[in-house]
Amino acid sequence: MQTYESDANIGNIKILAVDMDKTLLTDERVLPQGLDEHLDKLAEAGIVFCPASGRPAPKLEEMFGGIKNRIAFCPDNGACVIYRGNYIYKSNIDVALYHKVLAHAVEDPRAVPVLCCYDDAYVLARDHKYHDEISIYYSAINYIDTFEGLDVESNKISIFFPAYDAEPAFREIYNPAFSDQLYVTNAGREWIDFMNLGVDKGAGVAHLCEHLGIDIADAAAVGDTYNDIPMLERVGHSFIVDNAEEHMDAHAKWRIPSNNDGGVLTLIDAILAAR
Repeated sequence: MQTYESDANIGNIKILAVDMDKTLLTDERVLPQGLDEHLDKLAEAGIVFCPASGRPAPKLEEMFGGIKNRIAFCPDNGACVIYRGNYIYKSNIDVALYHKVLAHAVEDPRAVPVLCCYDDAYVLARDHKYHDEISIYYSAINYIDTFEGLDVESNKISIFFPAYDAEPAFREIYNPAFSDQLYVTNAGREWIDFMNLGVDKGAGVAHLCEHLGIDIADAAAVGDTYNDIPMLERVGHSFIVDNAEEHMDAHAKWRIPSNNDGGVLTLIDAILAAR
């Protein structure tokens, strides 16, 4: 697989959409040192930076606190898009449909169902023991005795698998059961996410491009795993980090250094140098 230096049109990039976990973030789940300066230079060059993640909007915005109103966000795997502090796209799941998924997950002894509602989330009180893991992604968690009767705006259902067996559960149960009604994807080895059909990171980046009047051929994406595939295959410039799972080679054109080696920063330097 070719490295990023082989992208002859890298200087044409106008939007840079970047996955978070194991792509931008180090293995310790922290932002790479020097990111602020790199994002300032991107902004000066008129290039829109867009974290694209399965994480919800509040957690993403929290991570980029000082500049959150100057960049874009593609949270919840594209189930909403934010540009300079304003929602430009939302996709709510039908209430009856999310109850169908939740009811199935409640009966699965491996599963911890989470109903995602933009600014907060709903989790069963029985699963409070997983608070430390869930709270990495959600600040406002409502613990309830049952999902029955709940009627709130939700754009994503997530299921946490504490034993890190989300991949077989996805293949054997959840994708066959729900893929005709919802977009179902693995977000790493411990999560399965459900969004409306047609919703994914690629569609989210496309909504941002349309809003800004930018050709998606001039958008770039960086990722490492399954839920990044739609945006990698949709944009004109697709990159994976060197630590990406092996199967991801088929879904991107170029490779950059790993998350722990500041691969995204290296890519930003290359984009700016080419301009």
